[in-house]
Amino acid sequence: MFVLSKLMSAITQPVFWLALWWGLALLVLGRRRRVAVRMLWSGLVVLGLLGFTSVPDLLLRPLENRYSTPAKAAMAGQVGVIVLGGATEHPGVFQAHGQVPLGAAAERMSVPVGLMREHPHLQLVFSGGEGRLWATGVSEASLAKAFFEAQGVDMARVTLEGGSRTTRENARQVAALLGERCQQPWLLVTSAWHMPRSMAEFEAVGCKVTAYPVDFRTGDVSDWTEYALADSLLRWQTALHEWVGGAVYAVTGFVGRRL
Repeated sequence: MFVLSKLMSAITQPVFWLALWWGLALLVLGRRRRVAVRMLWSGLVVLGLLGFTSVPDLLLRPLENRYSTPAKAAMAGQVGVIVLGGATEHPGVFQAHGQVPLGAAAERMSVPVGLMREHPHLQLVFSGGEGRLWATGVSEASLAKAFFEAQGVDMARVTLEGGSRTTRENARQVAALLGERCQQPWLLVTSAWHMPRSMAEFEAVGCKVTAYPVDFRTGDVSDWTEYALADSLLRWQTALHEWVGGAVYAVTGFVGRRL
């Protein structure tokens, strides 16, 4: 499953398929020049159209709107917060400069800090190992520890899980770590677009979780004139990865239950 998830990270990038398309065009260039030229131009047009952010937003919005943020009154009934990794960048920055590099999903790290300060009874479980094919020797859990310590979090309230590499492993490792405590009410914090797949995995292992989505990428509406090629390509990859990943997880989970 881990290798499959890494493969999906490649095949859900639109530029990956455009590169294959252009490569095919170059292969036929010597034999069928007119066809090849048309293929090269069509790929360029598609690349240009991919820059309109409103289109990938149409795919992201249903994922992000699946769960709403709980009301503050609901916090009193929760025993803690389960935070999924995915907010930190390459650990080389930390190793070189001693600062934890946060990426686009930084709210996965910052929001739980605020929740713990506002609600002193909450415990925190962070789940995140090394999600790279080529290991660096530094897990997300170790980066999370450094970040939470820098923010003044009481580490006696924090439990770190640094062995999981995928969302499914997050759920299984946390369930094993908490044992019967997983039956108590926990908040699950991850990116809003990642929440549907995460909730399904944690519910599948028997954990009692309430979604607390963060790191929203879309609003109520999208401006059809908004154009940002680099940002839009990332949104395309995020949306496709979640939709395809959700389908793969559903199929593999069904097959696993049947077996």
